[in-house]
Amino acid sequence: MTASHATSDRRGSSRFPFREEVRYRVLSPKALGGESYGKTIDMSSGGVLFTTDGNLPYGRLIEIAVNWPARLGGVCPLQFVAEGRVVRSDGASAAIHIRKYQFKTRKSGV
Repeated sequence: MTASHATSDRRGSSRFPFREEVRYRVLSPKALGGESYGKTIDMSSGGVLFTTDGNLPYGRLIEIAVNWPARLGGVCPLQFVAEGRVVRSDGASAAIHIRKYQFKTRKSGV
């Protein structure tokens, strides 16, 4: 076996288990239903896998928001907000490839 065939994993970045509540919505003029909720399963620098309450269409642009467990300066709660395209969906979970993201401050108790 050559070094190029040593792994069958095509992902370019490591995934890390990460279990937090996630709010997601389809970003499309034809999107109906507003926000939905699930839990993250794992994350990497390039994508997020999370539970869903239904099948998300492949290639659709999605926005997710996750309450981040770390706090800015140990005090201010943060939220990870990302936009990405659905690259996999099976009705119970979906994976997105992150196109852009930002950390936002959020109110305590939210």
